[in-house]
Amino acid sequence: MFGKNKIMKPEIHSGENLDVQEIFPTLQGEGLYVGHPSVFIRLGGCNLACDFCDTEFDSYQNFSLSEIISEVEKLAKNSDGKLIRKLIVITGGEPFRQPIERLCEELVKQNFLVQIETNGTLFRDLPKEVKIICSPKVSICTPNRGADASARSPLDSGEPNSKYHQIRPDLLSRINAFKFIISKNHKNYSDIAEVGQEKFHIPVYVQPMDEYDEVKNQANLELAQKLCEERGYFLSLQIHKILKIR
Repeated sequence: MFGKNKIMKPEIHSGENLDVQEIFPTLQGEGLYVGHPSVFIRLGGCNLACDFCDTEFDSYQNFSLSEIISEVEKLAKNSDGKLIRKLIVITGGEPFRQPIERLCEELVKQNFLVQIETNGTLFRDLPKEVKIICSPKVSICTPNRGADASARSPLDSGEPNSKYHQIRPDLLSRINAFKFIISKNHKNYSDIAEVGQEKFHIPVYVQPMDEYDEVKNQANLELAQKLCEERGYFLSLQIHKILKIR
């Protein structure tokens, strides 16, 4: 958390077991599917270390694929046993750090809507039904590129005004939406650069950074609102924090 996490390299194995921080039912709090009843699968570990990240993903346990699916099936139902949570959000950490192909395939087979939340520096060949939401991170967040070519993270593009890690070219055509974190106080996140959203006509959501400071957060909200009104982006508020849920 807050940039103190261990930077971990991508893993290469069958995907029969995955490191999981937690699995829990909630409402999707942000982005494309905000407000949707969902089950979150938070995977352990990340290949970046970002100083504003407030998510705990370093304390995890190893679970088999069957154990994960069983828990999702249970949590997707309400107290009457009715399936009400059809959205499964796979997040982290960085979910593409682990081989999640089989997990996604099994969830899609069961007619779940699967959403991945990724920083865009790694790639996995997932089923076409999977929705990918990319939240780009600036180059100050140090990457671990790993050893294999399929998971290697490119360096920054070097283009003028581009502070973000370059989004994987093989991932760009699969991204359903970008979610940019915005902060007036944090200079590296005070504006949005072109990382492929215009070229590939990908919707952009702007989310004010939570800096746990009322004055800073208000400034971040106002800046995010301004960017949306001037550029036609969508405003994303973290409703799970407003509701005080996970």
